[in-house]
Amino acid sequence: MAFLIYGINPVSEALRSDRCRITEVWIAEGRSFKGLEGIISMVESKGVPLRRVGRSQLDSLTKDALHQGVVGSIEQFAYADLDAVLQQDQGEPFLLVLDGIEDPRNLGALIRTADACGVWGVIIPKDRAVGITPAVAKSSAGALFHVPVVRVTNIATTLRQIKERGIWVVGAAAEAQTDLFHHDLTIPLAVVIGGEGRGMRPLVKRECDLLVSIPMKGKVNSLNASVAGSIILYEVIRQRGSTHRP
Repeated sequence: MAFLIYGINPVSEALRSDRCRITEVWIAEGRSFKGLEGIISMVESKGVPLRRVGRSQLDSLTKDALHQGVVGSIEQFAYADLDAVLQQDQGEPFLLVLDGIEDPRNLGALIRTADACGVWGVIIPKDRAVGITPAVAKSSAGALFHVPVVRVTNIATTLRQIKERGIWVVGAAAEAQTDLFHHDLTIPLAVVIGGEGRGMRPLVKRECDLLVSIPMKGKVNSLNASVAGSIILYEVIRQRGSTHRP
């Protein structure tokens, strides 16, 4: 079953990626924008069929989403295998585990940050959470096609498997007594971010080796899930890039 993606960055990154195969690209007739030449060049070099169609047809394909005049079709999105992800050799293991993110924009933003921070792979649950959708691809600005995404039946069980491989599990929790800036995050690590509103589920929280909080000085006592995740991921790479421990 075809999987449609839309927007300049998602289509461009899908064409650059070796993690998916784009089968067709549609461009709005008369559309001219920065990056169009690059997309057309990649389409031609890969022998991908290119069609110029009316903008209304693209609106119909994407259900009026902001497609920027470009739509692509890829083969069914392929989730990654956890064992394959853990076989990477890129320094200390670094995973992002999402326990019930329901907003595709948050999932896309977290995948985009994961790519920027060098995360080995993103793990999401099959149930009670958003999966990979065209909206996620758009929100990730195409990073989805460069970061392995693993979909599992049970997050708690998966965390136990991860810990058996010597990887520490750190969960984001507002009630944690010590903030993330006072924990050593240079160790092999899996960062767990809970769902919007409810946070981590109790069973998942119990599997965490340690909990960290983000210092809050304002009157609002919580952060958007994608913002919180981004802060923690960047603190990990800050520490790993330093010769000093916190």
